Amino acid sequence: MAGKSNHGVQIKRAYEKAEKSDGVRILVDRIWPRGVKKEAAALDEWLKELAPPTELRKWFGHDPKKWPEFRKRYQNFLKESEEAGEALEKIRERLKSKKVTLVFAAKDEEHNNAVVLAELLQRGKGSVQNS
Repeated sequence: MAGKSNHGVQIKRAYEKAEKSDGVRILVDRIWPRGVKKEAAALDEWLKELAPPTELRKWFGHDPKKWPEFRKRYQNFLKESEEAGEALEKIRERLKSKKVTLVFAAKDEEHNNAVVLAELLQRGKGSVQNS
């Protein structure tokens, strides 16, 4: 499956093949994806500070019923965390000249932190498109 893309931001599972068209590949999970070798991941950066706090991640458990509340809590975390804010700025800078792929490990491709991050990064430019 190709990644999801819009306005230079794409999200892609860590288990999908890395491609040149991915641009800058950034892992946005706190934990390394199980069973993925570093070479295969072909990451340019790992921004753990953008991952949801462990407590929030465990509470959510990728339950689609909790998605609206997770999004709200995660967005609040991103606004309140100075480290997360700096990491988001780093990505915004890269987006000025390159395509960025946010890499995540979750099985659920529609309800995960990378989706929220992509929406934040392109706020005012539409939403993430399914390919």
